[in-house]
Amino acid sequence: MSRPVIGILCNRYLSEQLRETQLTGRRNIDAVAVAADCTPVLIPALPDAVPVGDLLEALDGVVLTGGRANVHPRHYGEELTDRHGEMDDERDGVALPLVRACIDGGVPIFGICRGIQEMNVALGGSLCPEVGDLPGRHRHRMPKGCRDPQIIFELRERIRLLPGGVLAGMLGTESIVTNSLHGQAVMEPGPRVVVEGWAADDTIEAISVAGAKTFAVGVQWHAEYDAATDPVNRVLYARFGDAARAYRKRRRAVAA
Repeated sequence: MSRPVIGILCNRYLSEQLRETQLTGRRNIDAVAVAADCTPVLIPALPDAVPVGDLLEALDGVVLTGGRANVHPRHYGEELTDRHGEMDDERDGVALPLVRACIDGGVPIFGICRGIQEMNVALGGSLCPEVGDLPGRHRHRMPKGCRDPQIIFELRERIRLLPGGVLAGMLGTESIVTNSLHGQAVMEPGPRVVVEGWAADDTIEAISVAGAKTFAVGVQWHAEYDAATDPVNRVLYARFGDAARAYRKRRRAVAA
């Protein structure tokens, strides 16, 4: 059987301050191709170009990548302020309905960084624009001005996992250490969102979806970094790939 096809959602990017492009980082592609053993295809974050129904007819799974832009606060009932930072309305226009369609259709979905935030908002939750501003919380951003990937993606955040939860079951542990590279974070979980992991300051770092038919997990850290060898990220991508293979098999059986 050919490998499952995984859609990787891109971000808007202005190249050379002139040309509007759609892109994703190489690590996102390699993680799907190597750690998940699936075939990656890029999804432009352009709602008029990629109707969700057409996407799901062609895909066996979806990865919602990280990105600099934040989810627009109108999607969770708040007014836009300077604190909310950069927006990407077109990505919102693809990601939010795509999350709901994947959950409803039993399509495996893996949300990373911005992706966990999109999953929460799509399912009725809210976000905090800068978790470091909350009382008792610390900044979860990368060291300012740093350009060394080994420092940027350093495993500096200890996460406690929900005992008996989806991630604890996958990983065989209730405590992991990950990288930490975000400002925005989940505030109030949506009605179907199960909180699966917390940082030391109680920032939500991992979620699953109650009643999901297949893999439906979001993590706040950059799981695509060192995905082939990191003991946490390797397992998450492998389980996502397994779910995509199972979904592809079911889909082909129905079509036959």
